[in-house]
Amino acid sequence: MCELLIFGGTTEGRELARYCCEKGIRAAVSVATEYGGELLPKHELLHILTGRLDSDAMTALMKELGCTAVIDATHPYAEEVTANILRACRETGIVCHRLLRSPSALPECLRAEDMDGLIKLIDSCGGNVLSTLGSKELPRLAEVRDYRKRIWVRALPSDSVREMCRELGFPAEHLILEKGPFSVEQNIAHIKQSGAELLVTKESGAAGGFPEKAEAAEICGTALAVLLRPREEGCTMEEVKAIIDGMRR
Repeated sequence: MCELLIFGGTTEGRELARYCCEKGIRAAVSVATEYGGELLPKHELLHILTGRLDSDAMTALMKELGCTAVIDATHPYAEEVTANILRACRETGIVCHRLLRSPSALPECLRAEDMDGLIKLIDSCGGNVLSTLGSKELPRLAEVRDYRKRIWVRALPSDSVREMCRELGFPAEHLILEKGPFSVEQNIAHIKQSGAELLVTKESGAAGGFPEKAEAAEICGTALAVLLRPREEGCTMEEVKAIIDGMRR
């Protein structure tokens, strides 16, 4: 049994997990990867669950845990996961609170509403490209013109990512597989290593290291292309913490 189920191996998910421990709230945190689980605090009130779940598995989990509320603190671009969480909450009748990541002001940059638009944008530019979109978008990046020559990939170091890159045809020498967060200086080093004339990123906010990427691109004179966030409604971190506080009253 737990009072709260949190979805998200994000910075915000970790912050909420720590907050629950501080407030004496028994919570379960579901993360997709073992790496995400390793970053969570270890506490007797916290139950860490690892592995990707579909909506049926989420429904079963909610029933098993007997939680009274769910917080969706997943990545802003994890639209399918958010849809599955909502579906499971409707099935179980459990209230779901969507935590929205705080935005960062966008500098002058190239912008795309979706991956189709981003691919067209990249194709319209010349030179090398450093992608910091993560491994999920690799199949789409393989649609870019001359991607084997032009695209450099920065993603988490894992055997599955290496294998995906190999299967898609991304050269091993074009992979920067490292764990973030990355400083401005590290971003500059990666831009120089890749010889990138275009840095591609998501509108991931301060929690996703967006300001450091933007500053590095400006310092290097590298163009910045941003995949804009999907539009959604939800709660701020302060509002979600107030909800957690109310669980103890």
